[in-house]
Amino acid sequence: MTVPAPPPATLTGVRVAETAPRAVLSRALTVPLVLGLVAVLPGAVATAPGPGPHDTAYWLQLATCAYAGTRLAAMVLTARRRLIQSAFWLFVYIAMGIAPLAQTVLDATPTPVVGPRADTVLATALVLAGLVAFDVGAVLARHRPPLRSRLHERHRPAATVHRPRLYLLVAVALVGSGLLVVRLGGPAVFFSNRQEISESVAGATAGAGAEAASEAGSAFLRGFGTVPALLALLFLTRWLVTSRAARRRPLVPLLWLAMFGLNAVVNNPVSNPRYWFLTVLFSLLFTAFPRSPVMYRAALALGVAIALVVFPFADKFRYEEGADRPQPSGSLLEPLTMKDYDQTGMLANTITFVGSGEGHSYGRQLTGTVLFFVPRSVWTGKPHDPGTRVGQWMGMPYPNLSSPLWAELWLDFGPLGMALGFAGVGYAAARADRRYARRTEEEGAARDAGEAGKSGGPDGSGGPGGPVEGPGSVLAVVVPLVAGYSFILLRGSLLQGMGRVGIAVVCVLLVTTFRRGRESQPR
Repeated sequence: MTVPAPPPATLTGVRVAETAPRAVLSRALTVPLVLGLVAVLPGAVATAPGPGPHDTAYWLQLATCAYAGTRLAAMVLTARRRLIQSAFWLFVYIAMGIAPLAQTVLDATPTPVVGPRADTVLATALVLAGLVAFDVGAVLARHRPPLRSRLHERHRPAATVHRPRLYLLVAVALVGSGLLVVRLGGPAVFFSNRQEISESVAGATAGAGAEAASEAGSAFLRGFGTVPALLALLFLTRWLVTSRAARRRPLVPLLWLAMFGLNAVVNNPVSNPRYWFLTVLFSLLFTAFPRSPVMYRAALALGVAIALVVFPFADKFRYEEGADRPQPSGSLLEPLTMKDYDQTGMLANTITFVGSGEGHSYGRQLTGTVLFFVPRSVWTGKPHDPGTRVGQWMGMPYPNLSSPLWAELWLDFGPLGMALGFAGVGYAAARADRRYARRTEEEGAARDAGEAGKSGGPDGSGGPGGPVEGPGSVLAVVVPLVAGYSFILLRGSLLQGMGRVGIAVVCVLLVTTFRRGRESQPR
């Protein structure tokens, strides 16, 4: 028996996205997915041979894997794409679940844990508490505002992409990436190992300035050379996906090809940090296929495969051979103890650091992160990167270590503040995902039902009587970008990630315009 499809939603209604068709996996695929994420993979890691003790930390870590695996499976099986929440659970499942469980079993960590075992137990419990708080915030975000508020929201100015300013962003991307390529010595450097390109960037920004100024200059050069190029590619991709007229206009596909080639040089996975490459990959996939449940689920599955299989074995292609590099012992879990999956261990070290007499900073660290652009010559007491602070306290020869969001919130606000912080993150992520789903469904309905030959407004954002033929909603690009970049922000430190965030905000503001009422609705 065939069930007829529901009639298309009216584009003038408030709840266009509510009529989106529900796409679910068949039971034959659902059961193996859930069992694999929740039981099979964690069970295989937990029962692997190793000298690690089966103590409280072990069982808490196993519970974290089961909880995160359940939530990740729910994200894969959901009828609507929840990009930011999915990225969160993907990161947690791998970096805070499977990898720390393997380290517990093998009794080996990428970074030494200097405190007592009780601090590791507390760190694992805090991770689990943060996950519960995130879910509480996401549940609170489901509360629907009154009808009057929703009607008011309908007439709120909608952020759309201004077409001439998008061309300006393309020009900025060409200048920024071109400057990066020239300063580093040509495109060939970007396809060498990461150690060589890091030395090239440091050499390009070194000079008479101090070391801190050189590091700031390196971060700005890399950010200015990579972020505008990525955003220009994403906005052009979104335009081509939603507008048939753009695909018929030779200039737009040519600009897209130019930006794609530029990103293939400056944002390739060989010369860039692996989490930045995940940002590029996820944001591009979610922008190019905004309504495809198949691509959404494939991206999540691909993320698990990349994190567990590709990343741990990719170092030999990213760094020069050296005698001081640890050699694998032959265990299948060993790569998860040799890579940058040190988040749970660094959380434990941060707990020990706070308890050693340093104490909580009560917002000072977060203030330094928000005001990252203030130079230290002006703010002499500006807080340093948390991973660097803890690493120097530990006496590490390479103190530039990760500082996961759990550690940042704990360092600033303690356990209660950490829980409230994750509840806020969960609430914001769920709200952003809902707005993204609603906006993409509206624009998708306009594309499916509209007359593609009608012209829009003067800036390409659409106008009365015609479909949206411009680049479309800013939100449809920003949310996939945030979903991808959340891997970096969750891993930490926040201060290290703020440079690219600042450049991205400037680029988004450059291309954004606002339209009110019905002019902002797709037609």
